[in-house]
Amino acid sequence: MSQPLFAQSAADLARRLRAREVSATEVAEAHLDRVSATDPQVGAFLTMPRDEVMADAAAAQAMLDRGEGGPLCGVPVGIKDNISTRGVATTCASKLLENYVPPFDATVIEKLRAQGIVCFGKTNLDEFAMGTSCENSAFQLTRNPWDLDRTPGGSSGGSAACVAAQQVPLSLGSDTGGSIRLPAALCGLVGFKPTYGRVSRYGLIAFGSSLDQIGPFGRTVEDVALLSEAISGYDHLDSTSLDRHPIQTNALKSGSLRGLKLAIPDQLMTDEIQPGVRATFESALDLLRKEGVEITPVSLPSIQYGVTTYYIIAPAEASSNLARFDGIRYGLRLEGEGHIGNVATTRGEGFGHEVKARIMIGTYVLSAGYYDAYYTRAQQVRALMVQEFESTYRDFDAVISPTSPSVAFRLGELKDNPMAMKLLDFCTIPANMGGFPSISIPAGLSDHLPVGLQLTGPIGDDERILQLAYALEQALPPTPSPAMG
Repeated sequence: MSQPLFAQSAADLARRLRAREVSATEVAEAHLDRVSATDPQVGAFLTMPRDEVMADAAAAQAMLDRGEGGPLCGVPVGIKDNISTRGVATTCASKLLENYVPPFDATVIEKLRAQGIVCFGKTNLDEFAMGTSCENSAFQLTRNPWDLDRTPGGSSGGSAACVAAQQVPLSLGSDTGGSIRLPAALCGLVGFKPTYGRVSRYGLIAFGSSLDQIGPFGRTVEDVALLSEAISGYDHLDSTSLDRHPIQTNALKSGSLRGLKLAIPDQLMTDEIQPGVRATFESALDLLRKEGVEITPVSLPSIQYGVTTYYIIAPAEASSNLARFDGIRYGLRLEGEGHIGNVATTRGEGFGHEVKARIMIGTYVLSAGYYDAYYTRAQQVRALMVQEFESTYRDFDAVISPTSPSVAFRLGELKDNPMAMKLLDFCTIPANMGGFPSISIPAGLSDHLPVGLQLTGPIGDDERILQLAYALEQALPPTPSPAMG
């Protein structure tokens, strides 16, 4: 018996759509039914505009009938709710933007629509993308489809959970310190953070402007590569956009593992790695060595300061970016005593605890008397980290490590231990610090829960990292989908 439509990969669906074996509206209806059946338990979606989804699917089918559209025409893609969608609420999972409906599409959404890709609802996240567990949403909890008592990871938890639960084959998230790769690892998915600037940030509601990057989730490297190609390319509306062609997929399947040289930093293999995660990761390394991969330990000393550095730079940028949410221009407005009272009341009640904490930290490190002691020093450490990684890339094809030091933890387990929560990002943060492309792929299971393997490469080497990830994926045992419905 053939798989149901919702269980098929994006590449397979695209092939069937082109062959007229199935219509875009049938694909959309199958996935809408899957959302109806599973999302009451998972909580991946904040907004599901069924009429708009079906209208997009009908438009995609018309493109297919005319022989137009991109390679993923007619395929549904979930959208993280910090990416602007014209006419559909974009809340950042915050009370402050609860009723905000953007008058414009983000550039990535324009690209999806132009290629006939179906924008399929808005997914839950940690408020303003600040968090590691998707427990900071103002509206609902998102649960990991592998175990509904566990977190899917954050901040792009909804975007990961909807793909893992087979509600959609693909989704978009944003990654500031690991917010695509960490949820991908905890949900048994492929998650890719492209080189900073390869995908436009125009229309992404900013958290940390020098760190944020939109990227895809999927169940296979091929699916993720196809969506990366669809959303990448230069954008004149984004001043940080790289003047490069879209990410190419024509050589994706032509890579070989034999002779591949990978560096594994000692500082990412600490005692913080759970024993089960370490065992699964090292089993994956053994398989790769048998395929002819050379894996060499290296020392990158600056990594030990990565989390500390990140939690100075990211809050500093957040305090600046979130100053626009003042109750005057758009979003929530609450009355107080005078202008200052209005702003204080609006921000005090509109922002959640984690967002307010990061704004306060960021404002502090940027203030007179502390700027040089904290922010300037953090940027110096960041520059050193970039130098160490770039030096490593002269001798190695990529850096390999676990994606997360742990498997998915229970909801509420780290609620009273914010430092432990933040330390979960220590493997993923360096890629954001340097703007490097980085991907997480499933490496196997530990205690019946997924473990992620991360590859990070030089700036602009996105095609090569995807090619290597595809080759590694073929060598590793397949990770099953969670048993849901």
